[in-house]
Amino acid sequence: MGLKTISVIIPNYNGKHLLEQNLPSVYVALKNIALDFEIILVDDCSKDNSVTFIKEKYQDIKVIVNDKNKGFSATCNKGIFEATKELIFLLNTDIQLTPNYFDGQLKYFDDKNTFGVMGKIIGFKDKEVQDTARYITRNGLKIQANNFYHINNPDFWTPTAYLSGANALIDAKKLKEIGGFDELFSPFYCEDFELGLRSWRLGWSSYYHAQSVCLHEQSSTTKNIKTKNWVKAVFFRNRMFAHAIHLPPLALNLWFVQVLLTDFLFSWLFLKLYFYKSFFMFFKNLGAIKLSRLKMTTLMCKYNNTISVNDVNLKMDALLKGQNVILGKGK
Repeated sequence: MGLKTISVIIPNYNGKHLLEQNLPSVYVALKNIALDFEIILVDDCSKDNSVTFIKEKYQDIKVIVNDKNKGFSATCNKGIFEATKELIFLLNTDIQLTPNYFDGQLKYFDDKNTFGVMGKIIGFKDKEVQDTARYITRNGLKIQANNFYHINNPDFWTPTAYLSGANALIDAKKLKEIGGFDELFSPFYCEDFELGLRSWRLGWSSYYHAQSVCLHEQSSTTKNIKTKNWVKAVFFRNRMFAHAIHLPPLALNLWFVQVLLTDFLFSWLFLKLYFYKSFFMFFKNLGAIKLSRLKMTTLMCKYNNTISVNDVNLKMDALLKGQNVILGKGK
């Protein structure tokens, strides 16, 4: 295995207390693998003194400050395209790494088709498993990756539909080649799922390494931005964006009919009125959706691929053949 270098990209919004708590663990984990690294913090117009804290206490960290609040995708992208190393590690401020977090992860990049790898996320206080490998499922024409699963075989490379944006170690060249996160998904939600679809459809695989463990202390920054219903509306809008970008034309039309016949009715019956706001925001962005779809088509042509979302399912099934797949997050 050739030596690898790592750029750690940390998007930050009002996270001074989390940086104080969790940054020491990042340095320990990086030094334990004894590779060259850099840390880039991109601040999304924090109102606390995060930037001052970093500049005073961690002078080796490169700090980039957004000129206005731009959300997760755009903030991460600034760091991604400033990164100079072979691997990019996307890390949320509310994640604390265990000392040997990176052990066993670099081997995945010996395979030229590896896009990235993530570790297990557990609760900081309760130690309950929060995130593991994900599998793409369908409900009619709807696609999602809400199903967790794990395999009790430490030697098996467990595929995952996407990498959590909180702790993703990614091939820098591939990540830059496909443009980082799609900023259409700003300010947050589903951007990591869409990135996963993009990478799999280009023929690159992502993996879950259960032996790498990090701890997550839930931050409340998104909860404080606007109302809960606005956050829900953004979530469902972004799920619709993913469908509009990745479904083939016929499936996309049928998906739209399914949304009209089911979501519109049930949202009214159960007073989930935020869904109608999602739908309105979706239609306001049709031009941007078409551009994202065109970019995906261009990438597919460049890599001479015709892989569909359904093909991604089939590929994951093939990789999992013969394994004892255990649904749920496990221990």
